[in-house]
Amino acid sequence: MAQKHPSDIPADITPEVEVPDSAAEPGFVRLLAEQREPLLAFLRRRGASPEDAQDIVQESMVKLLRYRTQPPEALRVLLYRIALNGFSDLLRRNQSRGAGQHVSLDAEFHELPSSDPGPVQRLATEQQLRRLRQGIQSLSPRCRQVYLLHRVENMSYPQIARHCGITVKAVEKNIGKALASLRSCLKEEKGP
Repeated sequence: MAQKHPSDIPADITPEVEVPDSAAEPGFVRLLAEQREPLLAFLRRRGASPEDAQDIVQESMVKLLRYRTQPPEALRVLLYRIALNGFSDLLRRNQSRGAGQHVSLDAEFHELPSSDPGPVQRLATEQQLRRLRQGIQSLSPRCRQVYLLHRVENMSYPQIARHCGITVKAVEKNIGKALASLRSCLKEEKGP
């Protein structure tokens, strides 16, 4: 676009609309200056946000440059038609993108609850895991082997019995001993 010349553009026109030298006809420039605020209000009444209304008005005025040789009354009608088309395009784009379903997290991000445990809960969980590991290490070798085959390897009691060469009843007893020992290990840390 060509540079604006202060002598060609009235002082009341907003700086957002650059008018090329060839478009600096007094009637055209006056129309742009006069119609800016009413067009913004028109779009706002139709539901456009202030930012969207500003963008649509700006784009509409730039598109109107193509028709600057038309009479001012025809330009006014054309300006509103261009703005309505721009607003309709915006609505279609927003609808196809599901814009109404989007939630901005910028403004209220700090108010969203976190699903992550806090530092106190994390520390308590780490301490509990450490006690559990120590409890497992304190089990007798056979008891530890049976417990880990069942809990970690997901083996059934008969599978463990075959694997270790013991009876199913012995597997049950070892699992019972392991659970009782681990429960008491965890209770000791919690206290009464």
